[in-house]
Amino acid sequence: MKNFIITLVLAFVTTTFYAQGAFDKFDGQDDVTSVIVNKKMFDLMSKVKADNADKDTQQYIALIKKLDNLKVFTTKNPKIEADMKASADKYVKSAGLEELMRVNDSGKNVRILVKSGASDTQIKELLMFVDGAKNDETVLLSLTGNFDLNEISVLTDKMQLPGGSDLKKASKGKK
Repeated sequence: MKNFIITLVLAFVTTTFYAQGAFDKFDGQDDVTSVIVNKKMFDLMSKVKADNADKDTQQYIALIKKLDNLKVFTTKNPKIEADMKASADKYVKSAGLEELMRVNDSGKNVRILVKSGASDTQIKELLMFVDGAKNDETVLLSLTGNFDLNEISVLTDKMQLPGGSDLKKASKGKK
């Protein structure tokens, strides 16, 4: 029994570390634009005084308190695009993500996958992968925390994330 528990803990820890580092190899690469926001930054952003804030700003502040990490990587380099796709596919299989939405529009392929939380709309992790069409960027976005899918449109509006319009469609599609 003791060995079983140790094995279970090691598997969980390994999965957790892998989740944090699955896409870190793209950070700092030539031809890759990366945006990484961690829990500390979200905490600082949520402490901004918003006495006269409108409803969207209040929702935004409430949402960022629930977020742990945001990683966005974009590129137009075909070799890096292929590596991003392979890394995303491998991660999806190992992390137990379920597909929320898939769109193919004029050569642009969008996949949005999630790891659900306590309810249907609660999300622990969201992964979006956008294969760029001819001159579009390929986007790999990973968002972790404990948030509601319906709140994502507020995040995409305020942070102007690449692929944000696709995320907005997903948040409106699943209610």
